[in-house]
Amino acid sequence: MVSGLLVPPGHGRSLRSAAQDVTFKVTGEHSRVASSFEVVVPPGFDVGAHVHAHSEELFYVLEGELEVLAFEPRVRTGGDWRDWDCRDGRRPVRAEPGTVIAVPPGCPHAFANRSDTPARMFFQASPPPDHERYFEELFAILDDPGPLDHAAIAALRLRYDIEQLTPMRHREP
Repeated sequence: MVSGLLVPPGHGRSLRSAAQDVTFKVTGEHSRVASSFEVVVPPGFDVGAHVHAHSEELFYVLEGELEVLAFEPRVRTGGDWRDWDCRDGRRPVRAEPGTVIAVPPGCPHAFANRSDTPARMFFQASPPPDHERYFEELFAILDDPGPLDHAAIAALRLRYDIEQLTPMRHREP
């Protein structure tokens, strides 16, 4: 007999850090296809533009608003991805509740909360359980006191199919 999985509101395995709050809803233990999370993005958090060679991601904004990017820019420059544009004229946009962002492998993408209030999104990543392990290790780095260790984050991201194009930022108002 095969049974499905029901995860009620407020349930799932939670990870919390100074930078983010993630609740795993569906993990590699439950699905061969994707891991699913609920993510709270605090004000000032910017994941930085990055690209995955093999992973696919889907974001659905539930509350608040996020600035998002999901296109190949004319030029991949360091600094601020908000200045990027695409050959077809696309630019980063403000994603409000109900917005879906689908990111295929090889597509540069980013999100940031530039508002004064937390944003909440549903996040799905394939294949599982890479993102689960990634979040666990990332939160350990983010919770270290002192300045953000960009070298440790870069090394972590390389291990998990993440090419960082612009810096991750947090602890900024």
